[in-house]
Amino acid sequence: MATGQEGINPLLQAELQRLQDENLAQLPPETVAAMRKATMELVASGIADQTLKEGEKAPDFSLPNAVGKEVRLYGLLAAGPVVATFYRGAW
Repeated sequence: MATGQEGINPLLQAELQRLQDENLAQLPPETVAAMRKATMELVASGIADQTLKEGEKAPDFSLPNAVGKEVRLYGLLAAGPVVATFYRGAW
């Protein structure tokens, strides 16, 4: 199963794991259980198989940014490279 971390520097991967473990240790057990359940459901859904692969062109789309302003992918790309980050929400 792909984890999205293939090819990541092993030192970086170890640091990311350490940070994740540290953060999970600070959460209530029921929150951790809900997060793990949601993750397992996403993996089982096969949704990752429907995502763009490296080198594929993303379709144009519009979404609100972090402050609620509507932005369009192709409009942003006209100014240079774009990194899209999606906030899943509060647990």
